[in-house]
Amino acid sequence: MYTNDRIIINFTPTGIIPSKKVTPYVPITSQEIIADVKKACELGITSVHLHIRDSETQLPCYKKEKYAEIISGIREFAPDLVICVSTSGRHFCDFEKRSDVLLLDGDLKPDMASLTLSSINFNNQASINEPAMIMSLAQNMLDRGIKPELEAFDSGMINYAKY
Repeated sequence: MYTNDRIIINFTPTGIIPSKKVTPYVPITSQEIIADVKKACELGITSVHLHIRDSETQLPCYKKEKYAEIISGIREFAPDLVICVSTSGRHFCDFEKRSDVLLLDGDLKPDMASLTLSSINFNNQASINEPAMIMSLAQNMLDRGIKPELEAFDSGMINYAKY
């Protein structure tokens, strides 16, 4: 495996949009995501940003048990890989769902979690990130020792990160 201490290569095997209907190559199941991360590790990634899907509906999912299955599978072959999980507000608006993955412990606890710093409009949908939600997620991450991955999609979000 290629490694470089001076560069971070973050791999996101699937986002929350593509489905098998859009492209047969997008990994949806836990085993597909684990297999793609393993291939990417062989190419030298240093971190992975995970989104999970319901295997049957292919829709985004938030459940910590699904994340645990994937994280456990990754830790078997890459125990030092930095694992970041999604706390996106695009499909789930309430704190309990968005923070569910932050409750994982031990080897299953993610190293990082996404923290989108503002609401954002996409083509057909908004990702709602009210200040109180951002602060609550950030506090939960701080309390659990999970580093936030600050997601800034425009300069206003960078300003909010300073706040």
